[in-house]
Amino acid sequence: RRVDRLSLTTPSHPPAPHNRRRQTPRAEADDTARHSLSPLPPDTASSSAAAHATLLFRMKFRPCIDIRNGKVTQIVGSSLRDGDEDGDSKAVTNFESKESPAYYARMYKRDGLTGGHVIMLGPGNEQAALEALRAYPGGLQLGGGVNPDNALKYLKAGASHVIVTSYVFKNGEIKMDKLEHLVKIVGKEKLVLDLSCRRRKDKFFVVTDRWQKFTTCEVNKENITMLAQYCSEFLVHGVDVEGKRQGVETELLLLLGEVSPIPITYAGGIRSIKDVQIVKDIGRGRVDFTIGSALDIFGGDLAYSEVVSLYGAKRDSGASLTTCNKTLGCKLL
Repeated sequence: RRVDRLSLTTPSHPPAPHNRRRQTPRAEADDTARHSLSPLPPDTASSSAAAHATLLFRMKFRPCIDIRNGKVTQIVGSSLRDGDEDGDSKAVTNFESKESPAYYARMYKRDGLTGGHVIMLGPGNEQAALEALRAYPGGLQLGGGVNPDNALKYLKAGASHVIVTSYVFKNGEIKMDKLEHLVKIVGKEKLVLDLSCRRRKDKFFVVTDRWQKFTTCEVNKENITMLAQYCSEFLVHGVDVEGKRQGVETELLLLLGEVSPIPITYAGGIRSIKDVQIVKDIGRGRVDFTIGSALDIFGGDLAYSEVVSLYGAKRDSGASLTTCNKTLGCKLL
């Protein structure tokens, strides 16, 4: 199915990049380099192909810690609603752990997993989130209610990046002045934009406020390219399949694998190693992934140890590679 790509409707004149010069730690530069080439179609091949360098990309597993009411939990994303005092009592819960968020953070640190995220689902979760960050300083990103007033606090507490959605999306539109302000405070290299989205007809649109409200921001090539000027990574949940273990959003993955110029992580619907292979194939090895409810550490059937051995940071250097030739395009090894 063809994916229509329309430009962002607001603002009418997208601003120039805040700062084109990137100043990132070596690890972040390496991670960005592994995603930086957009695959070219095979019909561009020529006799000079051998003169073009071959780049290697490696898809990796990024772990998660979702916190609700101070506990590690897994929910059906589309079931989130504004409820009573805690704001999410109506959510469909797949799993609630007896272990603390810090326990999971220490496990991810032990297994050498990087780039994972801690998400605070509603109020009353900050202390638990801070404990997780302190257990694995520099190893986890932090999202959930992030704004200019608290972003630096989370970074100082140990977050490698802060993840933002609702602060920069208001009344269904992206507010570029707010995004630019946040970039000035934390720096582009420390900012992850959450473009979690839901399907509306044949297109995907960013949703905010517990994934209930559609914005006018379509997830397409033009918008991803423009927003990449303001952040170091994207996080994208396929909200319609999140937590349901019914398979991944293939059309969304195809789009993300084709157009993102910076690292991007997909979440939603993965239930097996076969689904991970689908992410790899459709995303061209350029889209990282996270798994929630399907993992045995969250009450599911998919072995966490198997995922780590196949797609974790400590796996064999030759595993799960995509080779991309600047002339011939990409193929999976």
